[in-house]
Amino acid sequence: MARKLVIVESPAKAKKIGEYLGTDYTVDASVGHIRDLPTPSELPVDMKKGPYGRFSVDVDNGFDAYYVVDADKKKKVAELKRLLKDSDELFLATDEDREGEAIAWHLQEVLKPKVPVRRMVFHEITKEAIQRAVHNTRDLDDRLVDAQETRRILDRLYGYEVSPVLWRKVRNKLSAGRVQSVATRMVVERERERMAFVAASYWDVEGQFQPESAGQAFAARLTAVDGSRVAVGRDFDDAGRIKDSGLAHLDQQRATALAEAVNASRGEVTSVQEKPYTRRPSAPFTTSTLQQEASRKLRLSSKNAMRVAQRLYENGYITYMRTDSTTLSESALTAARQQARDLYGAEYVPDSPRRYEKKSKNAQEAHEAIRPAGDRFRTPAQVAGELRGEEFALYELIWKRTVASQMADARGSTATVRLRVPVQETGFAREAEFSASGTVITFRGFLAAYEEGRDATRDASGEDQTERRLPKLSEGVGLDVLRAEADGHTTSPPPRFTEATLVKAMEERGIGRPSTYAATVGTIQDRGYVGTRGTALVPTWLAFAVTQLLEQHFPRLVDYDFTASMEEGLDEIAAGNDQRAAWLSRFYFGDEATTAEGLRAMVDNLGEIDARAISTIPIGEGVVVRVGRYGPYVEQTVPEGVDPATGEVVDAEQAAKAGDTPRRASITDDVAPDEMTVDKARELLAQADDDGRVLGQDPKTGHDIVAKSGRYGPYVTEVLPQPEQPAGETKPKKKATGPKPRTASLFKDMDLASIDLETALRLLSLPRVVGVVTEKVTGEDGAETEKQVEITAQNGRYGPYLKKGTDSRSLQTEQQLFDITLEEAQQIYAEPKRRGRAAQPPLKELGTDPASGKPVVVKDGRFGPYVTDGETNATLRKDDDPSTISPERGYELLAEKRAKGPTTRKRAAKKTTKKATKKTAAKKSTAKKSTTKTAKKA
Repeated sequence: MARKLVIVESPAKAKKIGEYLGTDYTVDASVGHIRDLPTPSELPVDMKKGPYGRFSVDVDNGFDAYYVVDADKKKKVAELKRLLKDSDELFLATDEDREGEAIAWHLQEVLKPKVPVRRMVFHEITKEAIQRAVHNTRDLDDRLVDAQETRRILDRLYGYEVSPVLWRKVRNKLSAGRVQSVATRMVVERERERMAFVAASYWDVEGQFQPESAGQAFAARLTAVDGSRVAVGRDFDDAGRIKDSGLAHLDQQRATALAEAVNASRGEVTSVQEKPYTRRPSAPFTTSTLQQEASRKLRLSSKNAMRVAQRLYENGYITYMRTDSTTLSESALTAARQQARDLYGAEYVPDSPRRYEKKSKNAQEAHEAIRPAGDRFRTPAQVAGELRGEEFALYELIWKRTVASQMADARGSTATVRLRVPVQETGFAREAEFSASGTVITFRGFLAAYEEGRDATRDASGEDQTERRLPKLSEGVGLDVLRAEADGHTTSPPPRFTEATLVKAMEERGIGRPSTYAATVGTIQDRGYVGTRGTALVPTWLAFAVTQLLEQHFPRLVDYDFTASMEEGLDEIAAGNDQRAAWLSRFYFGDEATTAEGLRAMVDNLGEIDARAISTIPIGEGVVVRVGRYGPYVEQTVPEGVDPATGEVVDAEQAAKAGDTPRRASITDDVAPDEMTVDKARELLAQADDDGRVLGQDPKTGHDIVAKSGRYGPYVTEVLPQPEQPAGETKPKKKATGPKPRTASLFKDMDLASIDLETALRLLSLPRVVGVVTEKVTGEDGAETEKQVEITAQNGRYGPYLKKGTDSRSLQTEQQLFDITLEEAQQIYAEPKRRGRAAQPPLKELGTDPASGKPVVVKDGRFGPYVTDGETNATLRKDDDPSTISPERGYELLAEKRAKGPTTRKRAAKKTTKKATKKTAAKKSTAKKSTTKTAKKA
């Protein structure tokens, strides 16, 4: 019987598709890309000095790329080749985007099939979609492959040319990237705005009014005084200045006087305006809007949102999740409208389908929007028994958004009431004007199913007043004042980016693509450029230094418009409107037509870079932050007693005391850049000057014992007396060598402010000898002798432990270092030695793994939390929370680990192997190019 081999990217996808195709098909997974550009050190020796030696790309010959199969994919490739030998047809069923097309091309190049090859594409994994796809195949799209390969080579050139500059001038092992560096700059620029921001205070008055006829009371806010509009937050610039001098800027005194005058007066309605209210539903999800909404409503990071969406797609619950299209297929339109009609009624569905044809300016391949899979959608209630936790929440979000997109507008009316109150008693004003707005929804329409979330804004004065009902009022109606209070406000700095708002800003600027948003946001955090505070993204000082270097010496590479134009160039290649080699040549060597400088010339003509200046961020008043080799620190460049503006000595005594050595202090991670004011810097400098709190003297030595705060946390130490100088010498020729002071970190449950001398001396006494035991030792001649061996309790890098000779055993708590007895220590040594730390109970139980049939638990290991079924261990990713990880996610991690096989260390290949490798080079063949030409002729 004829056999057909289908190759997809992931094991989960393979399993699901295998269920739909039947026994005539063998479905296996490549587990992502099987080969890539090697690093220079991985190249064969005879290629390291050739044209491929620097980038694994020959930039002088059409940017030809040299690929190698990844070491951990060789076993998988061998397995796929074995399956292909027994097959009559090969179906490459990777995702239908540039990355998926490239994976399919690499598979074809490496497997070298002698049977017919078909490209199988689909946007959802349902039985109907898979059956349609397997009977409606196409050829590989060389244009998509070219676009992906161009992107890969572009990133290699960018990283390998620019990153070494960062290594030399900022810090070793830093990285620069075409999109990551621009995203980092966006976060840094927002923090700069916050650092430069000057808060302004302003006041207004809120009143509670009631019609004289004793109707419904309502709140209104002061909007004008004697015809001049009252200033609110949006009327101030970031320097704290009011933008329009004609506005009424109220201070506390005037606002309080107005409130008192209003309380003693009566109001009158001056105008009532009513207008219809209509609100349309949002379009179905794209990758960007899904990440934004998942962040707002489900508190999922971009990476986590895409990971959950990937699982939903691979298991047949939603359509493909990397798309920038808002279009729905005809069957999806019918399904959404029918479901809305069934659940909410015919009046909730418009007469004709809503079509969201508009794509973002960075639209790529023609995919559908993200929606529930199938020609008939399953409701959240129907999948509740199959999905749990994050998967169910994300599916429900996608289902609601899709159905709501085909529902009727929400309708109602909005009323705005203005009223005046005499305030002559203030002595500075005659009349105060208040206003109130309210919206009444008379028909909820799509709101019955879904309402889009909102991001935090700087000025809340324009907040939507949805569902706020005002009493029926008319012009001239008298109003009683129930209450009037002065209300103070302070302007807010620009809000920091969250992952959701950063993705939104990148999309609006045309930076990045659906397949790269989550990876970019994750990369800038993994590289140490950005941290988080709650959901806010906070740049590190390292990011400031890197961004300064790129802005000053590679301004074009971090220019937002230029980065967007690079994305558009890749789109042009994918559409067949530009050629890969020509586009890369313009980027790397320059464009003579536009006199644009290429990357190579930028690097070659850098000139001198002042590394110290690049890593310096001025704070003010002679205080700067510097990014050093061991982390950021604050430095006072102008000594105390010297005017930082003029350099003149204003206090000779202070200046003399300060000397020539600048004061420095380390900056801890909990201080955000916008919090590093001059006052904060001086506080840190003062703490660094503090020699610590003297707890007393060690009775044995008479040395002072001091408690201090250091870069790595609080600690205690002894102060050794300074060695005496020989007569006639003013200073030693070199640093004197001698005994080092004893030092010990405080335990986790100890407080620096309350630690006493007794506890400090106990800490300094470590390591503690618990006792001595007799051990039998066998000599070289076979004779047994007895030996006395000490057991000591010590505190190490990985926690407290016991040591007996070369045998170490972990302790459970730090307190045991002081308390454990010899008998208890012997009991620990009597137990079989366990690998690593003492066995701990699992952090969480996830249930039975469907593949192995064994219980899966989450454990805390030496290198972090991981999931295990007793046979396979898989480390949790950065965004996986051990306390909230779902069983499905745990099973997925184990499946990925099994599919990858055992980890093998890369070893230097033998010369004969290198020669063989060269002969069967993974060098990009010209076959694809000739195929492209033939296709175009046809």
